[in-house]
Amino acid sequence: MAVASRLAVARVVSPDGGAGTGRTGRPGFASAARRGRRRGGAVAASPPTEEVAQMTEPLTKEDLVAYLASGCKPKENWRIGTEHEKFGFDVETLRPITYDQISGILNGLSERFEWDKIMEEGHVIGLKQGKQNISLEPGGQFELSGAPLETLHQTCAEVNSHLYQVKAVGEEMGVGFLGLGFQPKWPLSDIPIMPKGRYEIMRNYMPKVGSLGLDMMFRTCTVQVNLDFSSEQDMINKFRASLALQPIATAIFANSPFKEGKPNGFLSLRSHIWTDTDNNRSGMLPFVFDDSFGFEQYVDYALDVPMYFVYRNKKYLDCTGMSFRDFMVGKLPQVPGELPTLNDWENHLTTIFPEVRLKRYIEMRGADGGPWRRLCALPAFWVGLLYDDESLQSILDMTADWTKEEREMLRWKVPVTGLKTPFRDGYVRDLAEDVLQLAKNGLERRGYKEVGFLREVDEVVRTGVTPAERLLNLYETKWNRSVDPVFEELLY
Repeated sequence: MAVASRLAVARVVSPDGGAGTGRTGRPGFASAARRGRRRGGAVAASPPTEEVAQMTEPLTKEDLVAYLASGCKPKENWRIGTEHEKFGFDVETLRPITYDQISGILNGLSERFEWDKIMEEGHVIGLKQGKQNISLEPGGQFELSGAPLETLHQTCAEVNSHLYQVKAVGEEMGVGFLGLGFQPKWPLSDIPIMPKGRYEIMRNYMPKVGSLGLDMMFRTCTVQVNLDFSSEQDMINKFRASLALQPIATAIFANSPFKEGKPNGFLSLRSHIWTDTDNNRSGMLPFVFDDSFGFEQYVDYALDVPMYFVYRNKKYLDCTGMSFRDFMVGKLPQVPGELPTLNDWENHLTTIFPEVRLKRYIEMRGADGGPWRRLCALPAFWVGLLYDDESLQSILDMTADWTKEEREMLRWKVPVTGLKTPFRDGYVRDLAEDVLQLAKNGLERRGYKEVGFLREVDEVVRTGVTPAERLLNLYETKWNRSVDPVFEELLY
């Protein structure tokens, strides 16, 4: 029996054409019989939603597999979802902005540009407008989770509109926004903590499972691209291609070379941080390259990723370290005897952080935050590679004989040496040249005149000089070994 028919209460949902966005998003579920039709749900910026009634029968693993499979949709319904984070700072002092300043900006955006507020325990923690959402990361990083859009022109227009609005409100308050992958100046102790229950649980748990989790939460910014798939095989192909190439994207977009006022020894410190955040829920997922990989294998993996929380009565209940498998049979101590709903599964999937993540779409997670032109270039890179059959097949052919050890080597070394990382008979730069050309070819064949969005990374790949290395050169020369000028250099 399909899950949707076994819920004690039906969801009210609206049509939605493609790739979703948002870390805490709750797309609506469509049963296996309705695959190919996407239905929207609660917004990404909001706290997790709850069913108003209990499940009438336990969820099965088949239900969880069918949930992922329900993301399949025909190519004409594929969309592009882009998420980008940025650091807010006080223009006078360069200090991170406080929650009071952030709430002022959110209220200002709501009043001036007609965004709806998202509240948690009396605090405004985000905004929504149509299918766009603004949410706060743990240290106050501003994130736009964009709408599912058809073309990169629409994506870039969305970015420009958002930045115009944020700047219009922020400038009046003496607040600027910085496009960088890691907080360049301030220690962890100076970063404000956002009033979100989910993050309190994570903050307490992170030091137990890695040494860099708090840096990840409070001092990093990323750009993500979310793309659709048509079938299980298409998902597998895109997952393998994007996972193999994630270090290449990390190199091209490397933009986090500073920490606490000086060079940190990395070109992408943000990427390196994920290597010791929580290895139970991050990494390169070698099983994706197994012959047996599919929706079911990802479900098996996700079932074994330790839980963070369940959301009940508008409260986050700390379930850190517990198993979703135990929850499936009513053995979660925090909610004894209770069985999970699909909402619980959706929420759990948002707490998994590999380099590429599967929901009912695929999320590319390997790029540092950066200036606005690069916010348009990253989706162009992945759309050109994954939404064109010929380019996708070329990537699969190129990476087919890469070993697990080679993929891991790239994952670990690229954050340090970027495009100059040796690989086989050449360097990552050589790979990047070939991959960038495939992305351009794919965009040409799409027919939307989108190739121009890749100009921003042409010089990076041609010269092998990453954005981070350019910043380091400025630091040593024009900036007289001060990071303060980066706040103006990469001001939105």
